[in-house]
Amino acid sequence: MRWFKYVKPHLPFFICGPLCMIIEVIGEVLMPRYLAEVINNAASNSPLFSVGVAAKMVLTAILMMAGGIGGAYFGAKAAVNFAGDLRGDVYRRIQSYSFANMERFSSASLVTRTTNDVVQLQNFINMMLRMCLRAPGMMIGALIMAIRLSRSLSAVLAVSIPLLLVVILLLIRISFPRFTRMQKKVDALNARVQENVTNIRVVKSFVREEYEYDRFSEANADLKQSGLSALRVMVFMSPIMTLVMNLTVIAVIAFGSGQVLDTSVDFAYGDLSAFITYVTQILTSLMMITMMLMTSSRALASAKRIREVLTEEPEISDVNAAYPEKKIETGRIEFKNVSFRYYKNSPERVLSDVDLTIPAGAVVGIIGSTGCGKSTLVSLIDRLYDVDEGEVLIDGVNVRDYSLKNLRDGIGMVLQNNVLFSGTIRDNLLWGDQNASEDEMRRAAESAQADKFVTSFADGYDTALGQGGSNVSGGQKQRLCIARALLKKPKILILDDSTSAVDTATEAEIRRAFREELASTTKIVIAQRIGSVKDADMIVVMNDGKISGIGTHRELLRSNVEYLEIYRSQTDREEA
Repeated sequence: MRWFKYVKPHLPFFICGPLCMIIEVIGEVLMPRYLAEVINNAASNSPLFSVGVAAKMVLTAILMMAGGIGGAYFGAKAAVNFAGDLRGDVYRRIQSYSFANMERFSSASLVTRTTNDVVQLQNFINMMLRMCLRAPGMMIGALIMAIRLSRSLSAVLAVSIPLLLVVILLLIRISFPRFTRMQKKVDALNARVQENVTNIRVVKSFVREEYEYDRFSEANADLKQSGLSALRVMVFMSPIMTLVMNLTVIAVIAFGSGQVLDTSVDFAYGDLSAFITYVTQILTSLMMITMMLMTSSRALASAKRIREVLTEEPEISDVNAAYPEKKIETGRIEFKNVSFRYYKNSPERVLSDVDLTIPAGAVVGIIGSTGCGKSTLVSLIDRLYDVDEGEVLIDGVNVRDYSLKNLRDGIGMVLQNNVLFSGTIRDNLLWGDQNASEDEMRRAAESAQADKFVTSFADGYDTALGQGGSNVSGGQKQRLCIARALLKKPKILILDDSTSAVDTATEAEIRRAFREELASTTKIVIAQRIGSVKDADMIVVMNDGKISGIGTHRELLRSNVEYLEIYRSQTDREEA
């Protein structure tokens, strides 16, 4: 039933394809009989009758051609449409995953499942629609016609067909686990390529091209060996099938020629020719069935991998949201006894017993050592992760009671790793609000101190960005990401160390724009530099997943040892 969902919208194609192939099968079964009549008539000097049979052969050939073309056309339409719908569902499912779900699959594996594995199913369906009725239909039809021609000669098939069936089952049993392993090797190769291309600047700066090539070669060799191991089974199949087919034909000729020469048996030259053709059709049909089953081995391995994606339940959803229509109004945030761990079976917590209230419209700085839980804390606000214990409230409502769309629409977030997409600068900024006017877009860019460098480009806001924004600097990328978040006009704005690549003067201008233009927006700034948060209404100091201090810059200098140590270390560096 899971797969029928993708068959149902295109059911006419799935029905018409095999029906057209039946027309071709009927013609293939009749044609040897017509040819036998022509040969027998020629031997008995009946040319006029042969002309009539030849006409039937031409008509049958035309119908076979129409059936073959129709079967191929409808089969391709059915398979491509099936794959397109399935690929769309897989992609939508991935989009619904939380970070925790994504961590169960590598990104390379998800790419392979969305592309390569879906193609394997597409190829399988195309082959099935063209052969599912053609192969068994031709085998049954040819077997009936062969038995009608000579029961005694048909005994040869009683030996060859069971032998081929045993070989087929053995090959399938061997091939299935090999194709499963091969798809995993494809994942590993994609991971190597993706990692190298994404981080090409780092690779070149450390002159690690040869090292990366060696890693790629290792993954490539693994895939090659795995592929050869899987395909070796198929390599053996064709010679074995051909050998059995040729031995069967030799046996038919050896016994059949005696029957032709025996005047007491009604078995003519044309009948022997037709019988040989029917034997070839029967064994060819078995080869087709074998190919279908071999392809199904690889398709089943791919189907299993796709099913894993489709059945993976998103850990974060809004199915049970109490207020799905509610939107964020003021941006007041509360953390009540919040604890969180990434690995649920781990005793070690990333956040422990966090209690924090952030007033609406406040500017809050969060500072602390690397790995103390700053980014994790803000990720709980828009439910990139869910708390293990306690609750996070916005405007007095648990974040789990908002719909994910309304919750995240009200929050602008500039992540630690700034991401831009292929396309123009305009395309990237309009992610914040696709309906924004030109003036609104420019105003957001000005607030983020991005307008000056954007307008310095020859194409301005229509400048094309490389993948990941590779053709702009780190500071420019950060400012574009901030502008994109500002264009969203959020009630809550979270900046996760998003000005680290910006000089202090530009950062001060960005902070000034925030105070003037986002006065009612709750602003949370995660920073490593105290200068980035010293003017905040409230500064939160974190250490080892806990809050060790809350206050203004002056208050924390007097009361919090950790904050004082960070301040002194940075002041000493600046003085030095």
